[in-house]
Amino acid sequence: MFVRNVAIHLKPNALGEFTRILDNEVLPILRKQTGFRDEITFSTSPTGMDVTAISLWDTRKQAEAYNASGYPEVLKSLNKVLDGAPKVHSSDVISSSLREHAGITA
Repeated sequence: MFVRNVAIHLKPNALGEFTRILDNEVLPILRKQTGFRDEITFSTSPTGMDVTAISLWDTRKQAEAYNASGYPEVLKSLNKVLDGAPKVHSSDVISSSLREHAGITA
């Protein structure tokens, strides 16, 4: 399994709109991607301006395919609430209970 960890800085008072866009526009894009397993998004600051979005993928190749095709569309959807470019980090998953529940072996 593979993870994309995206650090996002939002414009002031944009958390509500970010959440709406995430639910109504971003998640449908992710769900159409081959190998997508789950998205976990949370605020990392008291102001709600810093957010971390973690997506789980079956393989690195599938996450990279999303990065090339789906991610630009996601950025376009979020553009009005972003304050700067998100920072993307990715890595292999060492351990996850999702892997056990989903029957993922790779």
